[in-house]
Amino acid sequence: MKSSPILAFSITALLFCTHASATIVSGNVTGGTSATQGGSFIKLSTPFTDSNPDNTVGNNNFQTPNLYGFDEGQNITLAANINVDLLASTGTAGVISQGGTVASHYIFFDPDSFTTQQGTVSFDSNIFGIITSSSNLAASDFLANTGVTYLNSSLRGLESGDTVSISDPKTISVNWAAGTPGDYIRVLTDYSPAAVPVPAAFWLFASSLLGFLGFRRKTA
Repeated sequence: MKSSPILAFSITALLFCTHASATIVSGNVTGGTSATQGGSFIKLSTPFTDSNPDNTVGNNNFQTPNLYGFDEGQNITLAANINVDLLASTGTAGVISQGGTVASHYIFFDPDSFTTQQGTVSFDSNIFGIITSSSNLAASDFLANTGVTYLNSSLRGLESGDTVSISDPKTISVNWAAGTPGDYIRVLTDYSPAAVPVPAAFWLFASSLLGFLGFRRKTA
């Protein structure tokens, strides 16, 4: 039996084409009454099978002093321009143009009573822009792709006095206060760095497999 050149090519391609999605890598609660209440940053996986079995967000679904975030749609090529309330390149409201590729992330604060919070959230890719208004959040919900249901679309976003800024190319800072139903924003980033480090054991396995395929071809 002869080995398949296609199989050997596929294995080689896999070794050199391992990719990752853009992701939230860390966060901190740095101040406000949220910090004195023991609030911390929590990255959620979707769907919310453990933290919120109803898989809903936006209507008093968490009720804690924590700062939350989760990754939404990944590496989406925009079919039309998308409006953002803070564009990284200008520091003002602007547009991410049609044809651009973005990854989306949802950041929120949902306390059980009026609470202030300062904090940071960092990503593994550069930030393109932040969406903070109700209308722009609703218009960008097509980026979600999480299985999560987003509630109270007209009450999301930030109120007067709440601020969010891009403190370095991969980090946002929030300074906000919330009660019911909370504060919610969307962060759009570039996709992740293309290559993911492959464990040495995988390289050894792949090399052995390719060698075995070559041996089979010679002896077939």
